[in-house]
Amino acid sequence: MLSFRSFIFNYLRNIQRKSTCIVHRTMAGEGISPQEVESLCQTPHPSTKDFMFQQTMYRIKDPRKSIPFYTGVLGMTLLKQLHFPEMKFSLFFMGYENPSDIPHDEKTRTAWAMTRKATLELTYNWGTESDDSSYHNGNSDPRGFGHIGILVPDVDEACARFEQQGVKFIKRPQDGKMKGLAFIQDPDGYWIEIFKADVVC
Repeated sequence: MLSFRSFIFNYLRNIQRKSTCIVHRTMAGEGISPQEVESLCQTPHPSTKDFMFQQTMYRIKDPRKSIPFYTGVLGMTLLKQLHFPEMKFSLFFMGYENPSDIPHDEKTRTAWAMTRKATLELTYNWGTESDDSSYHNGNSDPRGFGHIGILVPDVDEACARFEQQGVKFIKRPQDGKMKGLAFIQDPDGYWIEIFKADVVC
């Protein structure tokens, strides 16, 4: 049986949760309150029940650099490659899947790859490896896209290995105010956060 104190606590907590009509706004420039964030969330429509986040796409200059990085450095698997000669571009879908699970039939493999969660779609426009241009990584003005994040069992151990492989660091685990996580860059300069769940929580 709940004590009176516990009853009051639960009662007030329920009131706070249900009071979505009262939005606690912050002053301009002071961010957004947790209460306002909760009030902005809408109930998902039933038709979205089977939606899932499947891929993030970004453009790469040279697959001969990017594919070894994502497989050899980050440990991803090439799930599927698609080539479009008439439009002169290729797609490489990367992800954390067991290679033994990949179907042998190419049509089946395509359908399988498109149903994996949180994959990375690397888009290569033929010939870009030979020009002097570069892609905007979103972390210089005008800022937009920030980074992808890779969860690892041990941040320090992962970063020690990255150091040996000559990976470029934006932030090492011991740097800055947010200790225990790191940011590295891929061959095109895209940022990748390296973190462990209990450090972020």
